[in-house]
Amino acid sequence: MSEYVIGVDLGTSAVKVSAMNHTGEIVAQQSYEYPLSQPKPGYSEQNPQDWLYATTISLDRLILNNQLKPEEIASISFSGQMHGLVLLDEHNQVLRPAMLWNDTRTTAQCEEITAKLGDEFVDITGNQPLEGFTLPKLLWVKENEPEIWSKAKTFLLPKDYVRYCMTGELGMDYSDATGTVLLDIHTGQWSEKIAEAFDIPMSMCPPLINSIDLAGHISESYSTFSGLSTATKVFGGGADNACGAIGAGILQPNMVMSSIGTSGVVLKYEPDNQVNYHGQIQFEDHAIPDTYYSMGVTLAAGHSLNWFKKTFYAETDFSEMVAAAAKRPLGANGLLFTPYVVGERAPYADADIRGSFIGVDSMHTSADFVRAVMEGITFSFKDIMAIYQANQRDFDTVVAIGGGAKSELWLQMQADIFNKKVLALENEQGPGLGAAMIAAVGLGWFDSLQDCAKEFVHFGREYQPIPENVAKYQALYDIYHQVYKQTKSLSHQLLAFRRN
Repeated sequence: MSEYVIGVDLGTSAVKVSAMNHTGEIVAQQSYEYPLSQPKPGYSEQNPQDWLYATTISLDRLILNNQLKPEEIASISFSGQMHGLVLLDEHNQVLRPAMLWNDTRTTAQCEEITAKLGDEFVDITGNQPLEGFTLPKLLWVKENEPEIWSKAKTFLLPKDYVRYCMTGELGMDYSDATGTVLLDIHTGQWSEKIAEAFDIPMSMCPPLINSIDLAGHISESYSTFSGLSTATKVFGGGADNACGAIGAGILQPNMVMSSIGTSGVVLKYEPDNQVNYHGQIQFEDHAIPDTYYSMGVTLAAGHSLNWFKKTFYAETDFSEMVAAAAKRPLGANGLLFTPYVVGERAPYADADIRGSFIGVDSMHTSADFVRAVMEGITFSFKDIMAIYQANQRDFDTVVAIGGGAKSELWLQMQADIFNKKVLALENEQGPGLGAAMIAAVGLGWFDSLQDCAKEFVHFGREYQPIPENVAKYQALYDIYHQVYKQTKSLSHQLLAFRRN
């Protein structure tokens, strides 16, 4: 009998479930979208039941449409959107819509955390208190919805809620737990110091498990609901960025992931927690037991290019736009772009900075602007990588995924700007592949995620830095790196003018 593992990728707009065999080949795949609610500026919410229904429908379709037999589905694991707050009552029923990672209503709570604990908070959690994290959301509910708070007995993150509905077992893996900024990264336990400081009952914190730990089996009630077998094992799973790193093969200290999606992520495997980035970049437990990863985020990576296309190239295909940029010289004829069009997170935690074009000349063409946007996004990644070099956490290989890996121009540009070897993936599947790999290792198909990667992850073409280009880009980056400080005050003044 054939056996398959399933990776459930629970994203912000849709769930994607992928069934894979022993060699990492996708044998079936289904997805289902769900709505996002933004009732007020800065609010971003979803109904947790929508995640459950969408996941169940997708699993049903694997059985009904793709003809997978329930008894062939040996195990399931998850990749989940990070930081989202799901509050449960004493009967484990949902109390309110989930507040998502991109919900920014919690600035006052972040300021409260900083005022009360300051640098000690960063020392405990490895992170600054940012609006996206879960702890500020808990405090917001506590301070603004006391009736809801009085009924709250447990909090979970999105994938953990879906897994609970499948198994009847509560739990949270370490990679998602660090993203709550309630976990002590040194002890691997929920922080009593932080919980006491903000009057959060420790009993609200769910049991902690490793990503590859068995979290339970499909319950009889969910089996009836979904058609899955109660023999199917369910493993902990991980945060989407941790799973994305696993699916990209970022499993050694010499490797960094460069992900250009709507936002941009530079993620590095960290073998230990003996480094303090002082909150400049995020520091998280990995889905690989007893290891970590660090991550810097550019808020508007692909979003910057999408904005530019929508605004100035609406009738042009992306490939044509990029092909035109490829014909322009390196450095876009002296035109620089900073991708701060929605603020920035790393290395500048500044919600009020805004983007800019510097060096505009009447001889510039529209293709120069496209190239400048692509180069500016890549320079913003180099800003994050400079933090690693400043902390003696160097690397020699960059694995590019997302939009930046779909263009030879952009792949070579990354190699030249980073001055590192850049690899693309032959079988890029993102966090869903990482989730399936967790299911495979948990099941015992492989001894470790590193061993699993040898079978499941396939690297494609290698891009080496071109020395002449490296030198030119370094000179241009030295100018780019000055733009934030030079424009910060002007951006803040302009934003204040706009708000008035």
